[in-house]
Amino acid sequence: MNEWLRFLNGRSYILPVWFVTALGMCVVALVGLIDGNTGSDYSFSVFYFVPVAFVAWYVGRKPAILLALSGSVAWSIADIVAKRYHENPLALLWNDVVKLCLLLFGAYVISEIKCRFNHEEKLARTDQLTGIANRRRFSEVADDEIRRSRRYHDPFTIIFLDIDNFKSVNDTLGHSEGDRLLLQVASTLTTVIRESDTVARLGGDEFSLLMPETDADSAVTVATKIHVGLKEQVEHHWPVTFSIGMVTYREAPTSTDEMIRVADRLMYEVKDRGKDELRHLIV
Repeated sequence: MNEWLRFLNGRSYILPVWFVTALGMCVVALVGLIDGNTGSDYSFSVFYFVPVAFVAWYVGRKPAILLALSGSVAWSIADIVAKRYHENPLALLWNDVVKLCLLLFGAYVISEIKCRFNHEEKLARTDQLTGIANRRRFSEVADDEIRRSRRYHDPFTIIFLDIDNFKSVNDTLGHSEGDRLLLQVASTLTTVIRESDTVARLGGDEFSLLMPETDADSAVTVATKIHVGLKEQVEHHWPVTFSIGMVTYREAPTSTDEMIRVADRLMYEVKDRGKDELRHLIV
């Protein structure tokens, strides 16, 4: 997990990971204090587990293990203060080991479930062939960019790219060769984009590129570089060219669907006019 933790449940709240971990330890200490002062009549065992489970899910395994260790210590101290311990020291040691194992097991299981959940979420937003973003992920990023553009009034650019004559590659050279071509296009696109840009395969032989904070002049420079770079990569291997539609938004569009529709229309206008060109619209 990176330095910052983001919760996404309708709204976004960004908190430092260390802060969430420290807060969990404070909760454990508070539970231990209450547990030790209530005597042996009430059980607080589940409340030691709650902060461990929370940190394991939202922060990660290592902080959760640290919290599990702290929780087992606080739990044991509370038992001593509340006089719950057995006269036999071995029984006390056994109980402490069991508490620690339970908290560690819970931290491991929950963090493992979260890792698998994140993996499935990533797969759902990743194109299985090329490894870049898919249409779903692209739409999510585009929604975020439209909201950001409305707030800060920064321009951004969207590019739609289609491989001309891709069907003929599949028909004459085979689908495996078509897959190699798609992989090459995805690889070339990812080498020319910035970290803040998003490249996606929308399906078939259509690709898209979203470039935040990119005005018309910068967009033309990038698109030209992309067009030239792609043609250099494929000219000796596949008989294809590339049709590109590009829109620079100085004002945010009303929706992601509208943005995609305009860029897609421009791309198909290029294909209708002979292919292998770039058409740029500034809105």
